[in-house]
Amino acid sequence: MDSFRFALSWFESLTTALFTRNIAFTYRWRLLLLQPLAFLTYALKYLPYAISAPYKVIYIPTRSTHKLRALVFNPKAVHKGSDHTGPRPLHIDFHGGSFLGGIAEYGVPFCEEVCERTGAVVISTQYRHVPANVYPAAHEDAEDVVDWVLANAERRFHADPNDLTVSGWSAGGNLMMVAGKRAKAAVGVYAVVDLRLPPKVKPKPAGFPKKDPSVWLMPLFDAYAMPARAAGSTDARLNPILKPVDELPRDMLFLNAGIDILLAEQLTFVSRVQQDLQDGESVTGRQRRIVARTFDKGFHGWLELPSWLIANERDKREAHDAAISFLVEARQRRDAS
Repeated sequence: MDSFRFALSWFESLTTALFTRNIAFTYRWRLLLLQPLAFLTYALKYLPYAISAPYKVIYIPTRSTHKLRALVFNPKAVHKGSDHTGPRPLHIDFHGGSFLGGIAEYGVPFCEEVCERTGAVVISTQYRHVPANVYPAAHEDAEDVVDWVLANAERRFHADPNDLTVSGWSAGGNLMMVAGKRAKAAVGVYAVVDLRLPPKVKPKPAGFPKKDPSVWLMPLFDAYAMPARAAGSTDARLNPILKPVDELPRDMLFLNAGIDILLAEQLTFVSRVQQDLQDGESVTGRQRRIVARTFDKGFHGWLELPSWLIANERDKREAHDAAISFLVEARQRRDAS
């Protein structure tokens, strides 16, 4: 039954457009147009692992009746019976998709590399999508995943619940923040950190196309946060840019795309937290790190495209190396403190 639900999720845009009640027509026709693109994207991400996968699939219970599909990556040394007998580090990854779609396989290359290079047990999870599920649905799912993984870290994964790191891509970069200070480090990749403005009015950086090819999707991109914003919400859970520093992961790295409407909010967030840590003048604050690295030629989603579509493969390699090195260094710094 779970496998059938996953297969059906490939047609989520279609079934939501045709059968979900109480959603606006402006969403329905856009979802119908989106369906072929969503199916193709899922196929490209899933089919390479259909026969032999570097992960196992589990289903995580939530506060509601639904379960969330997740992938678990175990270091190869675990399977080979290495001398390592202590608990493993733990890492949770949240895929992107504008809160609109996506599957856990989006991040397989990155998760597999984190697993092998850091020795961590890595879990890549899914969550509910709009327009059928608006805020706080995805955030509640993310909270339930973090809570369940930490509660079961030792028993199910032979991992240390006190040695958690997280990562997130686009919308997932927002969701990873629910881990808060329980995460020793976080890597956000073109992360959404401020949903107080709709996407159509976010500042466009130099080099951004005069005609945005995704403009027809803007109402769907805004569907998750729009009801909360219309109600006057300034919830820091939805807008991590408002979170106090003591509610954030200890160390944070943001990998940003230079040609992205999210660039300004990411840099503003990093600058604000850096200033708050400096103003705090505490020993703990001085020991923390928040860093931004911008790839000037990158655009939103470019790191998840197949290598044969990337003009600058070197930047993609540098981004992955920067993320994993940051996770390793954050763990080393924590152990030394």
